[in-house]
Amino acid sequence: MKTLVLGGDGYLGWPTAMYLSARGHEVAVLDSGVRRQYDHELGSGSLVPIEPLVDRVKAWREVSGEDITTYVGDLTDGDVAYHAVRSFRPDTVVHFAEQRAAPYSMIDRKHAVYTQTNNVVGTLNLMYAIAEVDPDVHVVKLGTMGEYGTPNIDIEEGWLEVTHHGRSDRVLFPKRPGSFYHLSKVHDSHNLEFGCRIWGLRVTDLNQGIVYGQETEQTALDPRLATRLDYDAVFGTVLNRFAIQAVLGLPLSVYGGGSQTRATIDIRDTVECVRLACENPADRGEFRVFNQATESFSLVEMAKVVARTVPGGAEVEHVDNPRVEAEDHHFSFAHTALESLGLEPHLLSDTLLTSMFAVIDRHRGRVDLEALAPAVDWRRATDDASTTAAARV
Repeated sequence: MKTLVLGGDGYLGWPTAMYLSARGHEVAVLDSGVRRQYDHELGSGSLVPIEPLVDRVKAWREVSGEDITTYVGDLTDGDVAYHAVRSFRPDTVVHFAEQRAAPYSMIDRKHAVYTQTNNVVGTLNLMYAIAEVDPDVHVVKLGTMGEYGTPNIDIEEGWLEVTHHGRSDRVLFPKRPGSFYHLSKVHDSHNLEFGCRIWGLRVTDLNQGIVYGQETEQTALDPRLATRLDYDAVFGTVLNRFAIQAVLGLPLSVYGGGSQTRATIDIRDTVECVRLACENPADRGEFRVFNQATESFSLVEMAKVVARTVPGGAEVEHVDNPRVEAEDHHFSFAHTALESLGLEPHLLSDTLLTSMFAVIDRHRGRVDLEALAPAVDWRRATDDASTTAAARV
């Protein structure tokens, strides 16, 4: 298949591009490089050093003998989307090209507006390009489990059968997201479903849990092929923070009471889920949703897994929660579609022992301890970034 990976220079986009290339896909990536600019803005960066995209592609060619085509551009420019689709003529477009951090979207007004404009407009431009150039192209869109929020009912895979006043219908599962970033993903989902109804697009929306891990089969082949490992309070995941704190012998900082529950998935399962979605496309006019998560933990449970698997153990401490979220809530979700296509999940405890701790220990001298501390207050609506995480520069 010909697969175009949007955001192909990112944490998940780059490993996905190599994974698909290694399995026989003809791959192209499109990226604007803006994720690297966020590092400069926030004064943070990947724990694991990463190479420029051009050097990554060259290294992949040397290691694998396979080539990856590159496009440079921003999806908010409609001409960029049209050019990539017309030029490469993909069978599938894998869409990672969005600002992906909830805390970043909550820094202030400017970051909220940027996040929603970047994500929603970029996806709309992609939709129009595909609808005009080739509506048969299958879009695999990376969504998030955070779109659902924490409903007091079980979460289905995207759709809900409802009976009301004696009549029944199938509707998109109600969403109650917890940040302007998550809201942008909800807008994307609704726009894409609308495109399926009016233009006959084919879309798979992957509502993904927290991704952990840094190594895949391909990234481990050569240091030049490494992907990011973010740990700062804006772009880093809670699991990365816990793992780094554990390796450094620091207490694991749990926000609030720690009963908040999160869905999780190993990075190796993420790239496999994308492959399965690409090679088993949605039908024309179909908007299908896969909950791309394999396990769930409360923050306290997650911290305990890390604490008992790190050599020497670790302590757990509770800190004030900068977010506005329910702590004691129901959280149960369906995730059968990808397993039915053949996914065999990895487990969190195995990943920590086999990969993450070793990667972190090799690069422990690069950790900026200040970056681990919470930096964005959800409760503050401000236009002044000088008092927020952006002031770290």
